[in-house]
Amino acid sequence: MSTLIDTSAPTSSTGTDVPLRTGEARRNPIRDIGIVMRRELQPVLHDPFSVLFGLIQPLFFLALFGPLLAGSLGMNAPAEGSIWQWFVPGLLVMTTLFGTSTTGANLLFEFQTGAHERMLVTPLTRSSLLIGRALKEMVPLAAQTVVVIAVMMPFGFELHLTGALIGIALLAVFGVGLGSFSYALAIAVRKQDWMFWVVQQTFLFPLMILSGMLLPLESGPGWMQFASKLNPLAYLVDAERVLFAGDLTSSTVLYGAIAAIVTAAAGLAVGIRTMVRSSD
Repeated sequence: MSTLIDTSAPTSSTGTDVPLRTGEARRNPIRDIGIVMRRELQPVLHDPFSVLFGLIQPLFFLALFGPLLAGSLGMNAPAEGSIWQWFVPGLLVMTTLFGTSTTGANLLFEFQTGAHERMLVTPLTRSSLLIGRALKEMVPLAAQTVVVIAVMMPFGFELHLTGALIGIALLAVFGVGLGSFSYALAIAVRKQDWMFWVVQQTFLFPLMILSGMLLPLESGPGWMQFASKLNPLAYLVDAERVLFAGDLTSSTVLYGAIAAIVTAAAGLAVGIRTMVRSSD
């Protein structure tokens, strides 16, 4: 008597007859994130100029803006120590902000080529498409951090390795959330892609200025100080400065971690929901 085999469902490669539901039984979120990261990093690694420019850009900012900042503050340097101890962590946050907020720009190009639709039919988890893209931006950020610290140490910047590593981890968590929001924005305006840059720039600069990453807000007007309390990026900037100063037990670090986690959770929720609706 012949045995009927259902060929409509994929079977395990181990030779058993247990069917796999569209690959879900073998789905591994960590592996999926790694796959997306590698895919996103390939164009970057094949374009040495963009990598080099990304490494040099923060140094230009330090060279051109740093002296102006030191001169404007004069003897009233921030309490964290030297002006560089205060400014460098803010610069790293700014780099993260610019990098992850443009995650959706690459997606707009993939809409034109059909690459995004092909990614959606793969068994990759939806969250990995968001997290992998955002974490890809942390690779050049880590390289920039090493270069910036190495250059600034002769000028009085002190490296506290544990605090720096925790600070980069917080930036990665925050970047996942911001990158997911950028991803959702790209999907929402995919038929009018010019709107992506309008919305991104509209939100980017108020967030940046009201975070105090470039100039201290303590001397600003009351309304600006109040608005900064509503800006999650401000708590992250404060946490980065405390961590890079070597203080791991300050409550400021806790507030920054909460801001990063809440941003990541909200971004993933909005991004996944937008992606699912767009594929219906």
